[in-house]
Parts: sequence; structure tokens; C-alpha cells
Amino acid sequence: MAKVLVPISNGTEEMEAVIIIDMLRRGGCEVVVAGDGDVVVCAWGTRLLPDIMIDDIADDDAFDAIVLPGGSQGVSNFSRSAALESILRRHAAGRGLIGAICAAPVVLHDFKLLPERAVVTSHPGVADVLAPYTYTLDRVASDGSFITSRGAGTAVEFSLALLRRLADEKSARRVASDIVLYE
Repeated sequence: MAKVLVPISNGTEEMEAVIIIDMLRRGGCEVVVAGDGDVVVCAWGTRLLPDIMIDDIADDDAFDAIVLPGGSQGVSNFSRSAALESILRRHAAGRGLIGAICAAPVVLHDFKLLPERAVVTSHPGVADVLAPYTYTLDRVASDGSFITSRGAGTAVEFSLALLRRLADEKSARRVASDIVLYE
């Protein structure tokens, strides 16, 4: 079973966070939700309770993937988090899977984790920040150990792409069927 870290912060886009967490758990992943407070108030006022504080993640905690939800204020908070930067750097050094949706690919840019010509996508509002890379309008973009996506409206497709990498196609199809994505 893959172990996945999903950080959340005040201002995180709740729809993205919850869809990612839910779909990965449905697919059999162990998902650890790490927050920057005991209660995280998301972009639209939804309150989420993290499993652990970001600052309490130990250096030896191993994750198969780290997936960042978007939300402009949440992403700004992520970019200012030394603890999250350290966690992401360790993970990237081991070539672990990293996912980022909506504005969250900016965090990967800010921490200088993306390869020079990485294929990325994001919310249109931050596309200019990601101009140094190979920017695409695809709903989900995959490049090596990075998977990026456009926004809340692509969160299901993004989560299924993550599941394909963390589990397999069969698991992704089962989850898609369970939520009646396809008939």
C-alpha cells in the first residue's frame, strides 16, 4: 500500500484537498494529511482536521508520494514553510512522486524542484510563473516524477493519474467506477 502525504494550509482549496484524499484512500493508499494548525480553514471556509502537523513530520518518515492541493493563500503559506520545503527536497532527491494541482506547481518552482524543461500545467492564473518550463494546457501533465493539474475541475482526473502511478490501472478504474465517473 502506497503511503501519501497531503499537506494542507489555511487557504488550501478544499475541493482539491478532499477529492485527492478521498480518491487515494478509496484506491487503497494510506494518506497522511499534514497541516500547519490543529484546524485548517480552507479557501471557502471549510474546516479540516489534519492527522499531523507539518512541523512534526520526522526526517525518516517515508512517503511514496507528496501531493499538494492548490488555493492561492494555501500555496503562499506552503512556499513560506521551511519544514515543507525540507520534506519536498528530501522526497525529490529520492525521486519520489510529487503531485501539484491548481496554483501548487508554483511551490515546486519556488523551491527549485522542477527540472529545467519539465512539462507542467496549472491554474491559468499562475501560468506566467511557470513560463520557464514546458507549459501545457492539458488537464493533467506528467513528467518523470511530477504530475500537475489545472484546478478543482480536474481534481478527479488528477487523482486517478496519481492512483495509476501509485497502484495500477485496475485500481484507478475501480475507483472511477465506484464514484460513477463512467457508465
